Amino acid sequence: PLTHATSSARAAGVAPFPEPTLAALRTIALVGMPGAGKSSVGRHLARRLGVPFADSDARIEARLGETVRSFFERAGEAAFRDLEQATLAELCAGPPAVLATGGGAVLREANRRALHEHATVVYLRAPPEELHRRLRHDTQRPLLQVGDPRAKLQQLFHERDPLYRETAHFVIETGRPSLPTLVGMVLMQLELAGLVDPSRVPSPVEPPRP
Repeated sequence: PLTHATSSARAAGVAPFPEPTLAALRTIALVGMPGAGKSSVGRHLARRLGVPFADSDARIEARLGETVRSFFERAGEAAFRDLEQATLAELCAGPPAVLATGGGAVLREANRRALHEHATVVYLRAPPEELHRRLRHDTQRPLLQVGDPRAKLQQLFHERDPLYRETAHFVIETGRPSLPTLVGMVLMQLELAGLVDPSRVPSPVEPPRP
């Protein structure tokens, strides 16, 4: 199911940011929990739209010359969040792209505002149980290297879900669809909102025209 995030934010008791004008929507940003599929969906979505793909964590790692986990352990979360904020501000100010953000990007209000005001933000929402199924063997995400990753995911979800809703323009409940189906769900929402030219990106539910 697809929902507009402004009404979701109000229902969750969160005051949504003012809606930007259509001209201000320059980049499509994907937000959501670790394991929600932001990078995988983002790469395929960028390919369909013919725009560059950017991953904020990958951009940070390229600049640091080390993994996010390594930097987290060496310098701490606050230092990482500073780098993340600077990177997101730069990406939001750049040319149109599809942007996959880190799971904790919404923790800072400056990031939430930058994303909401300068991008079309899509929240890929998945329940903690599904996230745990996808991430149960993960060894790279720093916050999940704990004794009970399922409980940690539940905690993070309850803390961050209202922030993702506050930041997003659209919420997509991911469930367990295939990657092409999930990309199609995002594209359909963007088409319905008038943010994607249907003649350039045919609806995934319609057969290709001869």
